[in-house]
Amino acid sequence: MGRYVARRLGQMVIVLIGATMVLFACLFVLPGDPVGSIAGSDKARDPAVVAELKERYGLDKSLPEQYVNYVAKVATGDLGEDFIQRREVSEILGPKLQNTAKLALLAIVLVTAFGMGVGIISALYRYSMLDMTTTFFTTMAVGFPTFVIGMLLKKYFAVELQWFPPIGGDQLNGMILPAVTLAITDIAFVARLTRGTMLEVLRADYVKTAVAKGLPRRRVLFKHVLRNSSIPVVTYLGISFGGLLGGALITEAIFNWDGVGLALVQAIQQQNNPIVIGVVTYSVAIFVVLSLIVDLLYAALDPRIRLS
Repeated sequence: MGRYVARRLGQMVIVLIGATMVLFACLFVLPGDPVGSIAGSDKARDPAVVAELKERYGLDKSLPEQYVNYVAKVATGDLGEDFIQRREVSEILGPKLQNTAKLALLAIVLVTAFGMGVGIISALYRYSMLDMTTTFFTTMAVGFPTFVIGMLLKKYFAVELQWFPPIGGDQLNGMILPAVTLAITDIAFVARLTRGTMLEVLRADYVKTAVAKGLPRRRVLFKHVLRNSSIPVVTYLGISFGGLLGGALITEAIFNWDGVGLALVQAIQQQNNPIVIGVVTYSVAIFVVLSLIVDLLYAALDPRIRLS
């Protein structure tokens, strides 16, 4: 197990280097002048000031040199200084990461509870009116764009009924609408995934044998069916949680949620490259760590899986 974790952490470093290298190259090769976001309009630019700013941010060096310097700083926990506010990137992103994490955590709790709950009930009562109804609504929800869901929730529950504030906030009632917006599509997908995998396991020979031996229905359900059918669901939840932690651009924009998604959009518009690279570095790291956690959960859910 220890060797497996060490190997995966080594892979994490390689993935981080590869992802940041590609993004770094794209940001500095694409049309546009990052110095413009620092020095202001063309008329106001002073060549001496531009040269000083390029030297300060290392933009006067070649692209490979800039990347090596960036990696060296990241290795020490320094994400650099942003072009607009002239503050440390980690200082700017820290509070935004906390806001995004709170929203993502609430959303993934909703997805796990309602998605798996609906999927289990649909599988146990398959082909019933309840199953057909949930299948209909989950199919519709999977196809609904997130921005439509967000705008509808905001219009009816915030503007007309005034049950929740239209702008997201730290209080629970200010987090409900953004979290539900993020969760609805994933709830539908997890419900369908749980139903499908449970029906497949319910038809397995070892489940029929357990039932034939007279084991209690609840024990068969939790020990054999639910446990073995949860592996693909856990995989999806891990990927989904990673995506949410990386920032939900549309949802954060609709509810003016001060998270990393909104920060990324603003940074791209301003060509504030240190913020863009900082968000991507953080997102890739989260994805790799969550992928490792999901793999470790496999062994706990199914002892036949040997991670070594």
